[in-house]
Amino acid sequence: MTATRDRLLAALERSGAASSDFDLNPGTVLPPGRRLRGAGVMVPVIDTPAGPQVILTKRSSALKHHPGQIAFPGGKIDDTDADATAAALREAQEEIGLDRANVEPLGILPPHETVTGFTVTPVLAMVREEFTARAEPGEVAEVFRVPLSHVTDPAQFTVQSRHWRGVQRHYYTVPFGPYYIWGATARILRSLAARMT
Repeated sequence: MTATRDRLLAALERSGAASSDFDLNPGTVLPPGRRLRGAGVMVPVIDTPAGPQVILTKRSSALKHHPGQIAFPGGKIDDTDADATAAALREAQEEIGLDRANVEPLGILPPHETVTGFTVTPVLAMVREEFTARAEPGEVAEVFRVPLSHVTDPAQFTVQSRHWRGVQRHYYTVPFGPYYIWGATARILRSLAARMT
């Protein structure tokens, strides 16, 4: 755990700019005076015999927003949350059954603005011990892991595009097996990859 932890702490010390879903779409005109809501997500890393892995979720296909997409555990910052880290810890416990006592938050990555009007603060964290994931019914369809080496290798990322609200929108992807990791999740991982290489 120490070697992985040291690498992540070193990555946090390197400089990096805020990111957004609009990074690859410079022609996007954002509405003036828009108000963004705060959210906190956890980027949980766990050491395993196969090497360090990142824990991700596949959202339920029944959800109104981002159904079926790959996401970090997390969500909007509630009034009862002290900050984004508190929100990420609370949501990880609710969504995947990760006890906050089993998590060591290492620090935060630069914020990411989403097309859905959130400023997402990614909280990079180490999971201290192995645990049994429990997907929150109705919200999380699956909890799975990907090798940290895969999602921090810039060569694994590609830029793809699709039509969205009448315009062609470009975004990062970092597929792994059957999982199509794209959008904000891939963009946050791309920022982490840039700091770790």
